[in-house]
Amino acid sequence: MAAVAIGGCSRGTPEQQTVDDAAAALGGRDRLLAIKTLVIEGEGTNGNLGQDVTPEATGQAFVLKGYKRAIDVAGGAVRVEQTRTPNFAYFQGQQPQTQVFGVDGDVGYNVAPNGTATRVSNAVAKDRRAEMYHHPVTIVRAALDPGAKLANPRTANGQRAVDVTTAAGLTLTLAIDETTKLPTRVVSMTDNPNLGDVAVETSFSDYQDLAGLKLPSHLTTKTDKFTTADIRVTKQSVDADTGNLAAPAAVASAAAIAGPPPATVTAEELASGIWLLAGQSHHSVLVEFADHLMLIEAPQNDTRALAVIAKARELRPNKPLTHVVSTHHHFDHSGGVRAAVSEGLTVITHKANAAFYQDAVSRAHTLAPDALAKKPKPIKIETVDDVMHLKDDTMAVDLYPIAGSPHADTLLMAYFPKQRLLVEADVYSPASAVQPYAANLLENIRKRKLDVDRVVPIHGTVVPFSELLKTQAKSPS
Repeated sequence: MAAVAIGGCSRGTPEQQTVDDAAAALGGRDRLLAIKTLVIEGEGTNGNLGQDVTPEATGQAFVLKGYKRAIDVAGGAVRVEQTRTPNFAYFQGQQPQTQVFGVDGDVGYNVAPNGTATRVSNAVAKDRRAEMYHHPVTIVRAALDPGAKLANPRTANGQRAVDVTTAAGLTLTLAIDETTKLPTRVVSMTDNPNLGDVAVETSFSDYQDLAGLKLPSHLTTKTDKFTTADIRVTKQSVDADTGNLAAPAAVASAAAIAGPPPATVTAEELASGIWLLAGQSHHSVLVEFADHLMLIEAPQNDTRALAVIAKARELRPNKPLTHVVSTHHHFDHSGGVRAAVSEGLTVITHKANAAFYQDAVSRAHTLAPDALAKKPKPIKIETVDDVMHLKDDTMAVDLYPIAGSPHADTLLMAYFPKQRLLVEADVYSPASAVQPYAANLLENIRKRKLDVDRVVPIHGTVVPFSELLKTQAKSPS
């Protein structure tokens, strides 16, 4: 069904009726349109999307206290303040962390604990603008705007739904209960480097009466099938003083960020045929065999992974790059695997990751087409169970699972027996003030009887093995 603009001629259409019914159930059209601000306070959890111990696990979360979401309903600005504490062994430690972030029109920003504000990418800002409409008041107000367009009315499972394109051009789906007419959920679409075109859905329940309105006191957000926020509201305020929700001046005047920063890839030869490809936060390692090349890690995103692949081919242009070892499934480490597949590389990974990568390469990426969407190829996977020995006349490397790590169940480490080098990701980062996973790494090294001289972290600088031993000595018993 073609979209229709809201106006007198569209009254009575199924899509308009859904919006009108929602407005009436919430407190009436006039009451909704009169709202200037909305403040939501409470507590709950944030899920650890893409960073749990297995690709399907959902147990890790950040416990939220002091959650406060202030919305300038008419002005299109939102500011969120919250303090979160991990319920799992977190690489930054177990101490509570206060977060402040927001969006003002097209400008999204984060505020550091010292008060310094930085602008976020356009994509993140767009997601935050969409999130502003993940509340019954804001989505129904937007649907009532004469500049909005409504389309695709449908009914299923006791709910009526309609697609709403706001006057600003964002498209979301509003669903209401057929009986109560109260909004049950809002859905928007976004791009994720790992998940592709992904639905972000916020559901509403436990409505309460406040100031002539009905407002939900329980909001649950899922990204794909994973719960990313679950908020129990303890206080709501309508038309309260929100303070200044405008983006900080330094942020508002900063240049827009169109995408990931350009990749910088440096090459350091650690031993004959082994290079550290560094330059930014996530490193890779290039390994040269007699007749081919192999990468360890294709991290972050297309930008980083393709730059690393290009550097590898530049260093040894006469040998084909055929394989990439993915150390584990966490999104910041696996975000470049699709790019590697697009370049024809075979993925070597922990056996527990096989289904995850099969799914990752099959997902649609139409909202922001990536390298694999533009150059489709089937994935080739080789998996590691107990050990994988890769060896020819010039190079030998052994791949081992890191068993029992609290960081992930899908971790691999790479050991070079001749050079006595150990490559690992996340479980030991030399510059980190806390090392919650290092003791387990040492257990695995000792179990395998590996003779290590140097540790090559995917995060941080290459260090002598003695530095890892010092970390264990400092760890609490």
